[in-house]
Amino acid sequence: MDKKTSRLRRAAATRRKIHELRVHRLAVHRTNLHIYANIISPEGDRVLVSASTLEPEVRKELASQKANGGNAAAASLVGKRVAEKAKAAGIELVAFDRSGFRYHGRVKALAEAAREAGLKF
Repeated sequence: MDKKTSRLRRAAATRRKIHELRVHRLAVHRTNLHIYANIISPEGDRVLVSASTLEPEVRKELASQKANGGNAAAASLVGKRVAEKAKAAGIELVAFDRSGFRYHGRVKALAEAAREAGLKF
């Protein structure tokens, strides 16, 4: 079993449970260079809010900090940004879907920043 298959297998149980609960899902995906966060509707059919290190505002802020998109500081910015967008869209309660990634490092930084900005998990 390769690395991606193992990660998706770990993510399956979490996604099944979130689908059962019928709540908004904060899905996180990370690559070596970037991190992405999407809030997906309870039906799973559309993305309601998204943020990533590819957004011009985030990239500008990272450039001023002399950081790149693949570190915990960037993940914190994305977490804060997705929480602000969610609150503007009227979403306060979400289920955290770490997509099979360990709750550590960038994923943890994103989650903590989103919580501090007002999202409830």
